[in-house]
Amino acid sequence: MAEYRFVTGWRVTAPVREVYQAIYHSSRWPSWWKGIETVVALEPGDELGVGSLQRYTWKSRLPYRLTFDMRITRVVPLIALEGVASGELEGTGRWEFSEEGPVTTVCYKWFVRTNKRWMNWLAPIARPLFKWNHDMVMRDGALGLARVLNARLLTVAHR
Repeated sequence: MAEYRFVTGWRVTAPVREVYQAIYHSSRWPSWWKGIETVVALEPGDELGVGSLQRYTWKSRLPYRLTFDMRITRVVPLIALEGVASGELEGTGRWEFSEEGPVTTVCYKWFVRTNKRWMNWLAPIARPLFKWNHDMVMRDGALGLARVLNARLLTVAHR
């Protein structure tokens, strides 16, 4: 399996509560995040959502789709959301939120392995293309978030 470590930061002119709520309610992402085809709730979690399971199908700039499940493992309202992915991608994702004045900073850490045979086979040469693709998906998310919150996107940064 090929492993990837993506860290993306967004800065938007919106209150942390609004940003957090938009990210927390992932079932609404297809309405504002280009590339997300479906989010299907598979299992409910506790009152904060811990233990819930959703299935995501993404279509990116490159001509392929990825489907994976995400189980929420940690919720700290307005601070962090974490989950474990399984399926065509396996690994962990963590959203972190902070606010300074009128600006909210979001950091997403996505540490995954691919389970698609063709992706693993091509990884030695296609890794830069897969990284670019991920970065574009995250940029689309930042633009969609700013649009849905009627906010200004200040920066998108990838590491």
